[in-house]
Amino acid sequence: MIPILDLKQQYLSLQAPIEAALRDVMLNGHFILGPNVKAFEAEIGTFLGSPHAIGVASGTDALHLALRALDIGPGDEVITTPMTFVATTEAIGIVGASPVFVDIEPDTFNLNIEAVAKAITPRTKAIMPVHLYGQVADMDALMALATAHNLAVIEDCAQSMGATFRGRQSGTIGTIGCYSFFPSKNLGAYGDGGLVATADPELAARIRSLRAHGGRVKYHHEELGLNSRLDEMQAAILRIKLPHLAAWNEARRAVAKRYRDGFAHVPEVTLPAERDYGVPVYHQFTVRVADRDAVRAALDAAGVSTMVYYPVPLHMQKVHANLGHKAGDFPHTEKAVLAVLSLPMFPELSLSDQDTVIAAVTRAVRVAV
Repeated sequence: MIPILDLKQQYLSLQAPIEAALRDVMLNGHFILGPNVKAFEAEIGTFLGSPHAIGVASGTDALHLALRALDIGPGDEVITTPMTFVATTEAIGIVGASPVFVDIEPDTFNLNIEAVAKAITPRTKAIMPVHLYGQVADMDALMALATAHNLAVIEDCAQSMGATFRGRQSGTIGTIGCYSFFPSKNLGAYGDGGLVATADPELAARIRSLRAHGGRVKYHHEELGLNSRLDEMQAAILRIKLPHLAAWNEARRAVAKRYRDGFAHVPEVTLPAERDYGVPVYHQFTVRVADRDAVRAALDAAGVSTMVYYPVPLHMQKVHANLGHKAGDFPHTEKAVLAVLSLPMFPELSLSDQDTVIAAVTRAVRVAV
């Protein structure tokens, strides 16, 4: 079976330095906010070009803390997409604010800028674009809207670590960038982890305080915070992996190009669009096909794993029933979730396996129609 993702190959390639780094942490005995967290924050900050990078416990916490630092709460609105993982709106709900959904661009799956503009109200405090599948949204247009309406921009970069927009790293264009180190991410830990990046020193100081129980000095607490610190062992692992990230992302782009070439004459497969303003990192290679579930079943029978990200849009989820949305409110999103299919995508995917995927998909979509 060709997996959607194979983490074992990556681990085996780095097994010796990773195990040595973990052994050093255990011998050092400093497990919370130790030297590896401090060093990783500096190293990832340099990689991103961000003066402040704060390690936290998860990508969800990164979004939550970003909203808290911006004093967004009850009565406030945050514009975002219904086509994302629930963590995006979970963070908005945790602070007591309300998500305001807008539809997507059908070819990139990212926020539709015209829809964002129409959704701004006096209660809007922030826009939260999700750089879905590893492709950056149109940040020029979003930042122009944000500036015109005095709004914060919180970039959800859970899937876009290393992706760029006009040469700038995703997460460094808006007010705050939020990243996830969940094991399946392009830069993944061996457990949960996250990061907040910002150029604003006051926001950075607030986030550092909030992640450590709301205090800047030990045993002195200024506000209610939470326990959300990047684990020292995860930081040690991420330090080993970070120097390889650019090469891994380039390998993902090579897989994506091979897929694009392979499906160039298969009209039954709709390829994801690329915009000339950005360089994606293909956290997922997501196509659209008719009769998606039948195609997926055929691929499973042929030994090719696939995933659907995401089968139910957030505006149709029970957790957001209070918003009063109904089928048809966001037609591009609702059509996309019935057709999207993510193919195997990871840096170590062999050429022969890529060819097998292309051939299997081509057969499956032609039988389905």
